[in-house]
Amino acid sequence: MTNNRYIPRQLVILSGKGGTGKTSLAASLIHISFQAKHAGVYVDADVDAANLALVTSAKALETHPYWGSQTASIDPVLCNQCGICYQVCRFDAIIPPNSRSNIYSVNGLVCEGCAACRYACPQTAIEMIKQQDGEWYHSTTPFGHLFHAELFPGAENTGKLVTTVKQNAKLFAEDHDFPFIIIDGPPGIGCPVISASAGADLALLVAEPGVSGLSDLERIIQTLNHFKIPILICINKADLYPQGVQTIEAYALSHGYAIAGQIPYDDAIPQSIVNAQPVTQYAAHSPVSRAVSKVWETIQDNLFTNGI
Repeated sequence: MTNNRYIPRQLVILSGKGGTGKTSLAASLIHISFQAKHAGVYVDADVDAANLALVTSAKALETHPYWGSQTASIDPVLCNQCGICYQVCRFDAIIPPNSRSNIYSVNGLVCEGCAACRYACPQTAIEMIKQQDGEWYHSTTPFGHLFHAELFPGAENTGKLVTTVKQNAKLFAEDHDFPFIIIDGPPGIGCPVISASAGADLALLVAEPGVSGLSDLERIIQTLNHFKIPILICINKADLYPQGVQTIEAYALSHGYAIAGQIPYDDAIPQSIVNAQPVTQYAAHSPVSRAVSKVWETIQDNLFTNGI
């Protein structure tokens, strides 16, 4: 039996650090692809500081709770105060009897949810309680469907939430035959970046020509090379430091990475953010919009063998 399910191509946009203009570029690529009648499905994978929804005027269609972690809870009726849970806890989350309380209890702010105490308890007096760590959303925008999330303050398991958002976006794209998914990834090289990059067909790396621009770029390249993900490089604010641009270009040439384009600094970018619009929509004929259009053309050439 033949499986005719459509598999959309995935583009993930990353940077070695925050503040490179990654989300502004992602929003502009989303707008350009829609203008070209090539709408896809879009993901904001930066769940710690999600803001792609703001720039794309997203309105939530669905809101779902995210249950990411768990916390131990001790039943005082079943507990015989043997103290084994206190002995096995590596995080000092078990509070022994004291002047305020004559029972064992759990400090939920410290508990890591490892369940060592639960397995060690001879009275089965400990259970693990799931915690809601955030919410994820399926939203509509003027340019198509957006999947995004918000992690609650102090909550953990960022990588798992990114995976949850991506999986739901992928299923939606497959079910409705969308040709591609654009993923605005988190900054850095940690677990959320790995989750955002999993299954990607192409990575667009946004680099700045600053003093640390090359080292930041090298960090994320090393991460993606480990997972064998093809790479394109885009240099943002390229006209502010030509020497830095030359350094990045020389590195890319020597290592066989293509430069998708150079984007100049443009006052239209902060103005478009204030107006909650992609810069390609707010200032369609600006230098930055023309540069982003060329970047999208290069992306299409590398992401789709036979075109969209």
